[in-house]
Amino acid sequence: MSAATLPNSPPSGPSSDDGFGFEGADELRQAWRDGLTPDPALTVSEWADRHRVLSPRASAEPGRYRTDRTPYMRAIMDALSPAHPARRVVFMKAAQVGATESGNNWIGYVIHHAPGPMLAVQPTVELAKRFSRQRIDPLVEECPSLRERVKPARSRDAGNTVLSKEFPAGLLVITGANSAVGLRSMPARYLFLDEVDAYPPSADEEGDPVALAEARTRTFSWRAKTFLTSTPTIHGFSRIEREYEASDQRRFFVPCPHCGVLQWLRFEQLRWDKGKPETAHYECEACDAAIEEHHKTAMLAQGDWQSTAEVADPGTIGFHLSALYSPVGWFSWDDIARMWEAAQATDEAKRSFKNGVLGETWIETGEAPDWQRLYDRREPWQTGTVPSRGLFLTAGADVQKDRIEVDIWAWGRGLESWLVEHLVIEGGPDRAESWDELSGLLDRTWPHAHGARLALAKLAIDTGYESPAVYAWARKVGHAQVAPVKGVEGFNRAAPVVGPTFVDVTEAGRKLRRGARLWTIAVATFKSETYRFLRLDRPTDEEIAEGASFPAGFVHLPRGVEAEWVKQLAAEQLVTVRTKRGFTRLEWQKIRERNEALDCRVYARSAAWLAGADRWTDAKWRDLEDQVGPAPDEIAVISAQSNAQGLTAGVLARVPAAAGKRRSDWLAVDKGWLR
Repeated sequence: MSAATLPNSPPSGPSSDDGFGFEGADELRQAWRDGLTPDPALTVSEWADRHRVLSPRASAEPGRYRTDRTPYMRAIMDALSPAHPARRVVFMKAAQVGATESGNNWIGYVIHHAPGPMLAVQPTVELAKRFSRQRIDPLVEECPSLRERVKPARSRDAGNTVLSKEFPAGLLVITGANSAVGLRSMPARYLFLDEVDAYPPSADEEGDPVALAEARTRTFSWRAKTFLTSTPTIHGFSRIEREYEASDQRRFFVPCPHCGVLQWLRFEQLRWDKGKPETAHYECEACDAAIEEHHKTAMLAQGDWQSTAEVADPGTIGFHLSALYSPVGWFSWDDIARMWEAAQATDEAKRSFKNGVLGETWIETGEAPDWQRLYDRREPWQTGTVPSRGLFLTAGADVQKDRIEVDIWAWGRGLESWLVEHLVIEGGPDRAESWDELSGLLDRTWPHAHGARLALAKLAIDTGYESPAVYAWARKVGHAQVAPVKGVEGFNRAAPVVGPTFVDVTEAGRKLRRGARLWTIAVATFKSETYRFLRLDRPTDEEIAEGASFPAGFVHLPRGVEAEWVKQLAAEQLVTVRTKRGFTRLEWQKIRERNEALDCRVYARSAAWLAGADRWTDAKWRDLEDQVGPAPDEIAVISAQSNAQGLTAGVLARVPAAAGKRRSDWLAVDKGWLR
């Protein structure tokens, strides 16, 4: 048999063009051999280092992808390679450590080297479209090996759209966890579930999105591969935590540059001088030596993933990583220390730090505080007056069938708070006199210990009962000083207060479109914060005499408050309940019949959030302290509406209310008070 007829050789012929196209016989023969040569057995990380180019549209460090920049991602990516025995790879992590880019590398690898049907799921369809445009399109455009396989998206081509990418022998579908149709659209060998803790509890009321998506991989059996990644949220509620705890729970161990002992990085070992985050360093848990930021690069390069738990299913492996491992030049230990100090002001900030920086779940402490202990520690100041450190007032109003209950709270630095007065307006929402009496509170002032008089910055009123009457009253008195609110359950909220949304109201038989503003508040979040504050220990009298301050968030109650009110404040507890589909969720439940005091506290706290207290700088707090300082010659009426930026420019003068107008009407919406 001649060389021209060998299976791995094309027909040979003269070097000149003889009419049969063999002028380039050598090139044709080489192309023939190249076509028969198998693709190199690359892992995902090797593919990324060889082919991936980061686009300036999607990366802070554009250019050739280097796994050595984030060495901890090598083992995670390689576990996604077809030759690796793991079928499910779980990654619970801090924000911005490279997880999504690793998933994108996997997508590129599948398109190029291991084609098959792939499903990528984002929390919502809208985020899926953004992911496609901002991540997948640059991934394809910057990599020649992918660009020749994936056609540009065209509206008339059903195979290549924003949410569907065809390539030889495969298909990538991108969808949202809120779309049951998208989750059951196709069988999938590869499944990329990104930010699973942001998924809704159910996709179009058809069940858990993760379960629906994983059902798509069953026909591929042992050949299927699933990658679940997310920043965690609430303990007992977090999907990624549940998946990680069911895995072998791997941690990234790095050597101490001084003694060489392997250890995984813990926040508890980060040390710095209080108020000086620039002094942050890591203390080795073996030799106590100081490890500086510049040591991190060498430590990461020598790091290794080690299992810390046994698992029944060897096909599931799990990885956990905090921002302590961020490469030099990304998120430094100084930044972490600075963020931790800034997070001490509020519960939400602490939760954000725990989730986004440490990659750990936030534990909601939902056990009801001991009402008797709260009652016994009441303090001797007169009800209806504002103690020295109180700097502004908010109110929470709860509408009942036969009454409107209102609590006035004073707030100070660190959200330390004082119950100023508990009021019951007799008569339900059907009585005009009840609303007139409530309106009177907007003109009223309360005496401060320093001689000033404080008006209400904001009153939040619940719309759960007789909402049309509440909307009508709120519209009448003006939105600057009053905020109708609606409570929602659940902890996975983008913010504790969201809005406003506009609702239709009826006035004198006429329907007014967008007639009232409504704010949605995360009652579960504010209740958890309140109970955490109520559990704080009071300094002893000796400590107070020596100048000790109360902890941030401490709740003060006056001697005149009744036992029944205190019982209502501690009337609920957080419990774990199981749904009909077998999943668990956290839910606040009553342990006493009446809970109006707790509800009013939540509404007043949301009013403080709306006033801006969670976002004020130290300079703004100092400005408030200056305003309520030694009493001026004139009576000081401090009004939240005196400055478009909040309470920081109170009016130190008597200001009469215009006829038919609330003082809150001084600033219209276009002045920016509610923006």
